[in-house]
Amino acid sequence: MSSGSAVRVRTADGAMPAYRSAPFAVVRGGIVVIQEAFGITRHIEEIVERLAEAGHMALAPALFHRVNSPVFEYDDIDSARQAMSSLTPEGLDMDISSVLALFRAEGLPPRRCAVIGFCMGGSVALAAAAARPLGAAVSFYGGGVLDGRFGLPPLVELAPTLQTPWLGLYGDLDKGIPVEQVEALRGAAAKSDVVTEVVRYPDADHGFHCDDRPAVFQPAAAADAWQRTLAWLDTHLVM
Repeated sequence: MSSGSAVRVRTADGAMPAYRSAPFAVVRGGIVVIQEAFGITRHIEEIVERLAEAGHMALAPALFHRVNSPVFEYDDIDSARQAMSSLTPEGLDMDISSVLALFRAEGLPPRRCAVIGFCMGGSVALAAAAARPLGAAVSFYGGGVLDGRFGLPPLVELAPTLQTPWLGLYGDLDKGIPVEQVEALRGAAAKSDVVTEVVRYPDADHGFHCDDRPAVFQPAAAADAWQRTLAWLDTHLVM
């Protein structure tokens, strides 16, 4: 059992809203859940709750907190892009580090922590895994493979420097992240000094894991990706 609630995390730029959930029993690990481009949506909150049900303390920081933490409808792409323009490498590092500091205060050192990101957050998760040695990292359809985003280098440049075991989950129908880019990322990640894996789903599009988006939700791919995510955490988080 678990329960989720809105919290605030202290950062050097002020209090950052977040959504947190934790198991009532033994905590297996601490998971930073990185939002989609649309903010801390109900889908992201449900991810946090599902991770808590699997035994992890999970927290999704509102990375748009410097522009008042908006949440957008899935068809409001223009507003989401405007909010994303507020992201910087320094701000992202500050926010993730603040969550990891909170986990450390709860008795969860980096090797018992992971970062999992979706869409925009998938890109941020890989960058975080390259910047610091954590227990595990998972990217759901993170773009910016050949062209860097948020002031970060392209993911193919970051992937060889991964310090954290990384799992990438992608759909072959994703026009924004074509198969050729996914395979380039697979090859780049394989050059790192950590275990990496890339899984492709032939019938899945961008956002295939989000059941709040019927047009792209792919139940079979979503279920398999979630099981792989939990298995990745079980394998790589050090108790």
